[in-house]
Amino acid sequence: MTEHGTKSLLRFITCGSVDDGKSTLIGRLLYDSRLIYDDQLAALERDSKKHGTTGEPLDLALLVDGLQAEREQAITIDVAYRFFATASRKFIVADTPGHVQYTRNMATGASTASLAVLLVDARKGILTQTRRHATIVSLLGIRSFVLAVNKMDLVGYDRAAFAAIAETFHAFAEQLGVTDVTAIPLSALRGENVASKSDAMPWYEGPALLPFLESVEVEADLPGGTFRMPVQWVNRANLDFRGYAGMITRGAVRPGDAVVAEPAGRETRVRSIVFDGADRDEALSGESVTLTLADEIDISRGDVLCAPQDRPAVTDQVAANVIWMHDEPMLPGRPYILRAGTAQAVAQVTELKHKINVDSLEHQAAKTLALNEIGFCNLSFDRPLALDPYKSCRECGSFILIDRLTNLTVGAGMVEFSLRRAANIVWQPLSIDKRRRSEIKGQKPCVLWFTGLSGAGKSTIANALEKRLVGAGRHTYMLDGDNVRHGLNKDLGFTNADRVENIRRVAEAAKLMVDAGLIVLVSFISPFRSERRMARELMESGEFLEIYVNTPIEVCEERDPKGLYRKARRGEIANFTGIDSPYEPPEAPDYVIDGRSGEPDAAVEELVRELRARGLIVW
Repeated sequence: MTEHGTKSLLRFITCGSVDDGKSTLIGRLLYDSRLIYDDQLAALERDSKKHGTTGEPLDLALLVDGLQAEREQAITIDVAYRFFATASRKFIVADTPGHVQYTRNMATGASTASLAVLLVDARKGILTQTRRHATIVSLLGIRSFVLAVNKMDLVGYDRAAFAAIAETFHAFAEQLGVTDVTAIPLSALRGENVASKSDAMPWYEGPALLPFLESVEVEADLPGGTFRMPVQWVNRANLDFRGYAGMITRGAVRPGDAVVAEPAGRETRVRSIVFDGADRDEALSGESVTLTLADEIDISRGDVLCAPQDRPAVTDQVAANVIWMHDEPMLPGRPYILRAGTAQAVAQVTELKHKINVDSLEHQAAKTLALNEIGFCNLSFDRPLALDPYKSCRECGSFILIDRLTNLTVGAGMVEFSLRRAANIVWQPLSIDKRRRSEIKGQKPCVLWFTGLSGAGKSTIANALEKRLVGAGRHTYMLDGDNVRHGLNKDLGFTNADRVENIRRVAEAAKLMVDAGLIVLVSFISPFRSERRMARELMESGEFLEIYVNTPIEVCEERDPKGLYRKARRGEIANFTGIDSPYEPPEAPDYVIDGRSGEPDAAVEELVRELRARGLIVW
């Protein structure tokens, strides 16, 4: 056990296109290394009879394909982690799926690996998914590749076939900036060049896969670097104890060391290091500890403790590579939840600079990212975060994006650098504020946000309400969807990405008008809940009312005041809401108007009563 504890550990993944033999290869490594227990072997024999696809007594892929759906379809879906050890090294291998639909799972498995075993079917050569996996792996900081050209038995152990595949991949890897590539021809099914050299390929002079993995020296996951510890929890064991718990992601720390808490920038010293109820003299990268500090400073979950001489950037804007992981496309301007380490913020993609063609690595212009696409983006956050470039600290330079409505992870990103433009921009103090402007007008400013289908009656009702308010001496302004597109938003079309940007701009304009003390009436289809929620969150509590003009699409089409539905049905208008573009009705609007009557006066009377009840208007 002592000898086993001193062995080095190699984390690696198997990746590549579907059916290239990743699971079989791992099963073969375990089987030939005699690392399968008797009960596992007996279970494998039973499962091979039921689910086996190789025609052999043992289907070694079943050792890692444990899900029922994986066995039924003979594909890998989830990431399967396996630990094994040989006389010289310990290994943790992640068997990742090759199917395009599960690329996001492959990225998850690669995020903690130091080496990638990229499998290629010798009959098919380098495929688009092979290139996609190689690109993602390189973006995730892995610089050591094994090109495992599998199923050599099915091409007659042809040396020329192997050489052509290796040459093609080496050229592609150079474009990625990856120079450490070892190509190995093998047959995972037959065990040739897996655990030991094969006589079937005497022309190959290199090592078999397992001996290579036992001896390879890879770049460390991270350079040594200075101290970093994202705070996960404020530990109050009792009234007299306050510690800050987390895992050290880089460097080391000792009692007496100076540390800085970012993003606040407050400096102090480490008083003690607590682990398992006892004090320690040192804590190293990868260890989870509690630190007590010499000074009482405000630190909470998401803050980062670091060395004073090497601090992460504190920024609310970054440039990052983003891997999109959801069927719904990424839309610039849409708010997402961003989680970076233990920190959380609301983030928007402010600009998609380009997306990457995984076949040619060409940078292509794009407005959105679809499932499995990779793009280089600028992002902004609603508060400053302490972040490092991913290449210097994985944990402090990576993040995920989460849909705020479904809570699903939709993207993963790696920070390239911070955008410091925001550091030069500060709020200019003004003598007159919103409260004073509102007092002069004798009203409470707010946004009345009318949403509904085209033809629902939004603008008609909002226009009639504004006339009523102005007649009573109120100060108002109306933002109408069509009118705004003649000026402020004249450059936007009607794609989902442009619709998101359309609402973002209008919401920001409405916020300025509320700051001016106005009652702002906004009449927009605003089809997506996420953007209506974003608009609400820009305002203070009680300043935003979502008014849903609920008119069935059949009624809207019958009215069709601008002839748009007829054009959309004829295919003359693309991305028309309700026809070929979705409308997401409000789930909990502040007020609902039945728009079927088409008469605005009754609706206006209802709204006036509601606004009075809420204290927004008084007369």
